[in-house]
Formats: sequence, structure tokens, C-alpha cells
Amino acid sequence: MMSFISIWILTSAILHIRADYAHNLPQTYVFKPLTVVLILTLALTQSPEVSTFYRDLVLAGLGCSFCGDVFLMLPSDQFIKGLLSFLAAHVCYIVAFSSECGVQAHLGYILPVLIVGIVLLRILLPHTGKMTIPVIVYAVVILLMLWQAVERWGMAQSHSSMLAAIGAVLFVLSDAILAYNRFARQFTLARLVNLSTYYLAQWLIALSA
Repeated sequence: MMSFISIWILTSAILHIRADYAHNLPQTYVFKPLTVVLILTLALTQSPEVSTFYRDLVLAGLGCSFCGDVFLMLPSDQFIKGLLSFLAAHVCYIVAFSSECGVQAHLGYILPVLIVGIVLLRILLPHTGKMTIPVIVYAVVILLMLWQAVERWGMAQSHSSMLAAIGAVLFVLSDAILAYNRFARQFTLARLVNLSTYYLAQWLIALSA
């Protein structure tokens, strides 16, 4: 069942990326939310290897991500609503990742995350204008998500924690590409890299549940 749903996730994601580049809005409106719904279905149908609390939080995060995707694909500019939806998703993931081992703080994990955050903000902030505060808040939250994911992997050394940590890294990469393309400089491959890393990140986090 898991492999079957994963094939449908891959197919839907490819069709969404293709629709985006073809500027085919009807197909985008179908395949963008469908891909996340399929990822959510994957998390619901697999045999859990973690606590019910962890799984429920991942499901809540995927639900918030679905809302964020819907807001961001609307023809009117709903960027703030999309940002808030993904902010809520990351809060769900933070709580999930810290639920097993508690909030951990090891310099070996904190320092690389801080460096990534500083570099990203130094690149983005000269271009964000009135969006500076929301961008900083979002960056702090997603970096907290990454930090707790890698802390959990370091502590638990489980299959679930490995999948979630890799997913968190890809999520940060995806959002960094999205923000760079929106605020700093647009480039042709941005949507391909942003969407492929985003769907892969969500897929891995769903598998971690």
C-alpha cells in the first residue's frame, strides 16, 4: 500500500510541476493540493513506528501545509496567509520532533543551524522590504524545526528520526529557494527545485510517522 501511494504522490507531484511551468492553472489547482492529500493519506495508512502523539502532530502539520498550498496557489496574493499556515505546520513538527527526547540543545547541532540561518537572512533581508519581520519570524521557526529534527536524530538514532531529519533539511532548502526566487532573484529552475524538495521533504516526514 505504501509503495502504491508513493507512486501516486510522485505522479501527482510531477504533474503539478509540469502544470506550473506550462502555466496551466486548472491542472495546478488539481495536482498541487492533491499531492499533499496523498502524502497525508500515506501517513494515515502506514503502520506507525512512533507514538500516536507524534503521528497526530505530523498529520496536523500536513493539514496546515495543505492550507498553505491552497493559499499560495490562489490568483490573489495570499502570501501572508500561506506563510502563517506553514508557520503552524512547522510548530506542529517542532512539537512532534521534541516529543520523544524533550527539547535538546547540543552545540554541534545548534551551530550549523545558526550559520545556515545567518547566511540565508544576510542574502534575503536586503530585498524583503515590508516583509522583513514576517520573513525573520518564519526563518526562526523553520530553523527551530530543523534544529529539533537533527537533535532527535542524534538522540534517538531511529529510522523515523533519520527520515524526519532529512525531510527537515530538504524543507529548509525548499523554502530558501522559494524565498530567494521571490525576494532576491528569479531563476528558471526555481520552481522545479523548490517543489521537488518540498514534496520530498513532506513525504519523508510523513514516512517518519
